[in-house]
Amino acid sequence: MTAAEASEVIRGTGFSSGAVVLLVDDQPHSVSALHDVLDEAGFTVLVALDGGTALQRAREALPDAILLDAVMPGMDGFEVARRLQADPRTQGVPIIFMTGLNETEDVERAFAVGGVDYVTKPVRPREVLARLNAHRRLARQVRWGQRQDGLARQALDAFGLATLVLRGAEGKLLWQTPLARALLVQYAGGDGVHTPAPVRRWWQAGLSLAQRGEEPPPLVLRAGADQLVLRVHRRIGDLDDEQSATGTRDAGDWLIVLEERRESLAMARLAEAFGLTVREAEVLYWVAQGKINRDIGAIVGASPATVKKHLERILAKLGVETRTAAAAMALQRLRAP
Repeated sequence: MTAAEASEVIRGTGFSSGAVVLLVDDQPHSVSALHDVLDEAGFTVLVALDGGTALQRAREALPDAILLDAVMPGMDGFEVARRLQADPRTQGVPIIFMTGLNETEDVERAFAVGGVDYVTKPVRPREVLARLNAHRRLARQVRWGQRQDGLARQALDAFGLATLVLRGAEGKLLWQTPLARALLVQYAGGDGVHTPAPVRRWWQAGLSLAQRGEEPPPLVLRAGADQLVLRVHRRIGDLDDEQSATGTRDAGDWLIVLEERRESLAMARLAEAFGLTVREAEVLYWVAQGKINRDIGAIVGASPATVKKHLERILAKLGVETRTAAAAMALQRLRAP
C-alpha cells in the first residue's frame, strides 16, 4: 500500500494525527511491513516482539489501540490480552488479534480474553486500517455514552469506596470501579472481569436475605494479615416489565461496597514502635482487638500455648504486667497520627 492509499483509507476516521498503535508480533518481518503502512497512514507506532515488553509498553504509553499476535513463544497473545484487561489502566484499550488460527474455539478464546476483533494472517493492510477506524469510533461512542455513569463511579472511588454491582441470582458482575477490580484480583483472584467464585457463592447464599430487606453477613477475604470486606449496600434500578409480571424474585441489580482493612500496616507499626518480631506484633494486634488466645491461635496458625508464650515476651518488652495494659498501649499507638 502506498502512502497515498494509506492516507485515503485513514481519512475521516476517528483517529487524530499521531494516534498511538501498539504492534505486538514476534516475527520481525511481519512487524516491519505493517509498521511502514501504519506509519505512512499517520499513526505513531510502538513495537513489541514479546508479551512482557507488550505489557510494559501498553502501561507506559496507553495506546489508542493494540494489534496483537495470538501465537507467540513464552507469553502468548491470549495471556497478554487477559492481563491488559485485568489492569484498570489498560482495560479500555481496543485489542485486535492478528492470527493464523481459524478454528472456532480459537476465535472464541480471543473474544473471551478481551479482544474486540481479529484479522487473519497474512494481514491485509487495508483491512487492518479499516478495523482500527471502526473500533476507534466505537470506543469514543462508548466513552461518551458512559460518561455520566463513569463520573458516578469515579466519585465513589474519590470517597475511598470500592464498589461493584452484581446482577440476579447468578451474581453476574455488571460493573465495577477500578479500585474494586484491583482489590478483587488481589484478594479473590480471577480474571478481573467475571465474578470471582468466592464472591459468587457468598452472593447466592445471601440473596434471599437481601430481597427481604435484611443485610446478608459480610464476606471477608484474606490476603496475609489484610482483609477485604464485602457488604450488600442496596438494590439499584427497577425490575423490567417481564420480571414484574412474572414475579421473578432473583432479578435486580445490587450495589456492593468493598472495604480494605490493611492490618499488616498496623502490625508493622506496632513492631517498629515496641521492637517486636513480626509474629509478636501480630499477636499484640489481635490482643488489642479483644481476641482471646484460642481465637488468636486460629487466626495466626499457632496453638494457644504458643500464643501465650508470645504474649509473655510482649509484656516484658512493653514493661507491663497484663494483656489489658498491653492492649491499651497498642491502641494508643495505632490511634496516634
